[in-house]
Amino acid sequence: MQNGFRTIIVLGCLLAAGFNASAQQQGANYDVFVPISKYISQGNTDALSAWFADNLDIVVLSKGGNSSRNQAKLLVDAFFSNHTPRSFEVTYTAGRGGMKYALGNLNAGGENFLVTIFVNCNTESTGGSSRIQQFKIERMQ
Repeated sequence: MQNGFRTIIVLGCLLAAGFNASAQQQGANYDVFVPISKYISQGNTDALSAWFADNLDIVVLSKGGNSSRNQAKLLVDAFFSNHTPRSFEVTYTAGRGGMKYALGNLNAGGENFLVTIFVNCNTESTGGSSRIQQFKIERMQ
């Protein structure tokens, strides 16, 4: 009987730890750049554009500016059509207040690009979710 009780306690602790880890992923420790990086490395414009704010600053190879989500999606889609991603790695992150910033290296179409991403994580101003406010892709010199 004592072994059965011990097993129940161990299983309960493991389940509680699993729920805690899941809650942390959605909480303060959640890294918004994990899914964003995945979508960039896959060239998945649909999934990436879901992270775009309704209006954002976007520059892709010196083209762009302040754009709607749909305009930004078309710009990124055109880039991925001409430069098939092979890999993407975030090399630097920082954050202050409700903003997070990342720099990353993108290898696409046989070239290397620097990607800059600003994400607004202030859920009050973004309707409850993190949104990309600025997105830039430029050739590395």
